[in-house]
Amino acid sequence: MAVLAHSIVICFAFCLLLPRTQSTDVKYCNQEDEYAVKVQGVKILPDPVVRGKPVTFSISATTGQTISSGKVVIEVYYFGIRVHVETQNFCEKLSCPVSAGNFLLSHTQTLPGITPPGSYNLKMTIKDDKNKELSCISFNFKIVLRSLVSAS
Repeated sequence: MAVLAHSIVICFAFCLLLPRTQSTDVKYCNQEDEYAVKVQGVKILPDPVVRGKPVTFSISATTGQTISSGKVVIEVYYFGIRVHVETQNFCEKLSCPVSAGNFLLSHTQTLPGITPPGSYNLKMTIKDDKNKELSCISFNFKIVLRSLVSAS
């Protein structure tokens, strides 16, 4: 019995030390819309996000049409209050034109060291060159003071 308990403790500790790379729960902004870009998943690394350290958001998606230009609007909310907004050129994130099929949109950013820890919500909207919404998603993420895993 003691060996089993010891094994469970070791397994639990090992799981805490591994970086999480599982997908984040994603919600479409409007469940009624048929978006041209379907998001298949979002991965955040590291998860939870460590303030003052780089974080990468990777969005895997698919589209049935060629995307030649557009923009990505990112809004970040803390306790329901928008605390950050930025607009990026879609083609600076990916090589345009993006052909019909699967693609990966990735963004790395270092959050300021003064960023308050807690739960955040990120809303990402992809628009074409005529400002038509191709997709709109939101997902939650957490920011912590420091990582549980120390760098070696």
